Amino acid sequence: MKILDDVKLDYSDVLILPKRSQYSSRSEVSLERTFKFKYSPYTWTGVPIIVSNMDTTGTIKMALEMQKHKVITCLHKYYTSSQLLESNLNKEYYAVSSGININDLDNLEEIINTVNPKFICIDVANGYMSKFIEICRQIREKFPNQILIAGNVCTSEGVLELVMNGKVDIVKVGIGSGSCCTTRKQTGIGMPQLSAVIECADTAHGLDAHIISDGGLQVVGDFSKSYGAGSDFVMSGSMFAGHSESGGDLVEDSGKKYKIFYGMSSSTAMNKYSGGVAHYRSSEGKTVKIEYRGDVKNTILDIQGGIRSTMTYIGAKKIKDIPKCTTFIRVNRQLNQIYNDREV
Repeated sequence: MKILDDVKLDYSDVLILPKRSQYSSRSEVSLERTFKFKYSPYTWTGVPIIVSNMDTTGTIKMALEMQKHKVITCLHKYYTSSQLLESNLNKEYYAVSSGININDLDNLEEIINTVNPKFICIDVANGYMSKFIEICRQIREKFPNQILIAGNVCTSEGVLELVMNGKVDIVKVGIGSGSCCTTRKQTGIGMPQLSAVIECADTAHGLDAHIISDGGLQVVGDFSKSYGAGSDFVMSGSMFAGHSESGGDLVEDSGKKYKIFYGMSSSTAMNKYSGGVAHYRSSEGKTVKIEYRGDVKNTILDIQGGIRSTMTYIGAKKIKDIPKCTTFIRVNRQLNQIYNDREV
């Protein structure tokens, strides 16, 4: 047993200091970025925001809207090749997902052979498993051109293993940080997300690889904090839940409309896809009602507007400039919430 007693931070523990800036309008800065990858020969240009591959957010309807904004949607793993073939999706702005069991991998291979997606996301809760790393390597060997995303991990060690031994282009970072994830409560495992991003980004960039910060966002400003900490892409589920393009049942309660949102390790998801929670497992997710938000277009424009505003505050012309323009300060409280219960 050992204790690492240096302080680890979440997004709510810091603010970004403003600096002298020559940009007076949000229209003067650019959110688009072009990436080259360690293993894939492809390049990609777009806005490095990713919708999470939960079945309540990673839908084809969501992807059709997000591609208009040059944003990637990571589709949930339960889509079939025929559904994707009929979807009219732009392969620049979606990723297909898979787990590591034989049925998932067979479905992935059929999808790749049918629609030839640009991005593949291999997704498990515990990215430290030797089996997972080996499967990532096998997928790289079988499909050498695809941009390979894999995770989740939250430490430098995990990034190193996936990039060097799993041959992964982009590592998904975040364990226990999601709004509907109860992994930390059930297992005691995890790392505060800001510190996880700082550590993992430093390792990935030293290897000419990239990271996605997955989860932990509570407010729009957390996107900018994540980029400031070194994230190449920022992924969220909760920010994109509750919309007309989202999955999840639409329900009504006391005259208000809500959409159901749940973690993919929740009992709700396991009952839906696996016939229940296996006797050797426990649920590591929760199910919540999110007030219905209407079209997701308004949300993505609000997020992009917030990031642009951050850039004008710190003098960053391009989104890739945010880290070198960022100075974090630790705070005891980032928001004044005195009137939170009186908003109209």
